[in-house]
Amino acid sequence: MRQIVIDELSPMERDNIDSYLKRNLKQGPMVGLYWLSLPFDSLSPTQQEHLNCAPYHMGIEVERNLVRFELLVRSQTNLHCACIAYATAAQRQLVFEFIDKMIEEEHIRA
Repeated sequence: MRQIVIDELSPMERDNIDSYLKRNLKQGPMVGLYWLSLPFDSLSPTQQEHLNCAPYHMGIEVERNLVRFELLVRSQTNLHCACIAYATAAQRQLVFEFIDKMIEEEHIRA
């Protein structure tokens, strides 16, 4: 799985990240799992054609001393479709911007 991992988090940093994600994203079906939704204009041409598979999102998982940002764009309605793919350059940029903002606002030093 392609992913971005921020590790070696202190317990306080981990809690700050978890709180930030709770305030800003939709929570997933399990504790510590969040969905970063992608705006329509960031979708690939295939994803824009497959609106029946929308919404699209990328998973973020908070663990004991790390946070993991998956770079797989998932459909909320289908598990197997051509529109489910690794993030494009523009989608990866959205993730990096989200991470940079989170790190700055939550004062993460890890």
